[in-house]
Amino acid sequence: MINLTIRLREDPGSVEHVFRLAAEDGILSDATTLPNAEAALMVVQEFGERIFFPQPGPPRLCTQQYGGPQVAVVTGTFHDRPVEAVFKRTDGCEISRWNTMAPLFGGGRDV
Repeated sequence: MINLTIRLREDPGSVEHVFRLAAEDGILSDATTLPNAEAALMVVQEFGERIFFPQPGPPRLCTQQYGGPQVAVVTGTFHDRPVEAVFKRTDGCEISRWNTMAPLFGGGRDV
């Protein structure tokens, strides 16, 4: 079961957009409010485990670039595990995480 709430701000002073993704056994619930819910469900099913519950590993080198002030906070449950994840665009690694999960934030996926 997937039951996620996504809170998105384009910048610190902007209005917060709230979306929901709810699905069971790969079938979207009527409670889902994302613009492209099918794409969001697809990326969550494919990358959710790795993105929401990263395993420790060697240090990563991240490019020092700024992708914008957007912030997305994702809370809820993913396969009965609690999710509390923050997504920003503050460096190359964070931009990559954001782009991977972009449909979950109401946007398209940059590849």
